[in-house]
Amino acid sequence: MNPRRKKRLAIISTIVFGVAAVIGLILYALSQNIDLFYTPHEIINGKQDSGIKPQIGQRIRVGGMVKKGSVKRNGENLKVSFVIYDNFDEITVEYEGLLPDLFREGQAIVANGTLISPRRVKASEVLAKHDENYTSPEIAEAMGKQKHEKPKYSQQQIAGSQ
Repeated sequence: MNPRRKKRLAIISTIVFGVAAVIGLILYALSQNIDLFYTPHEIINGKQDSGIKPQIGQRIRVGGMVKKGSVKRNGENLKVSFVIYDNFDEITVEYEGLLPDLFREGQAIVANGTLISPRRVKASEVLAKHDENYTSPEIAEAMGKQKHEKPKYSQQQIAGSQ
């Protein structure tokens, strides 16, 4: 192999290695910022199809209905905690900040945050639905998928807590 070909091969190899390294770093950075959606049932028992449970400290999105009578506000600051549930399980969400105007008990919400214990999420953002007939597609789909399982909460229990 002549010196000119060796030089070309070295340059091409360096470029390919550099591009691969940049793509690898970009994918690693993106994987750190992905918020996976879970329902309370999936946080506790794992995803139905794969059994994957979120790890403590993992950033997640969790959606469900706010349980009636579960909202607890701290009178001294903007800290609030509340329980969200799906058809089967419930978890506690802790949030510090102003809640959306449409946030209220018995309504669907999606919270972005970090799992701090198996049944507790520290939210950095809380999103409320926009009208009385709307439930986010993620929550509707997740609750619809779970219909074939026996729910922990019956409609009478949910209505009774109102």
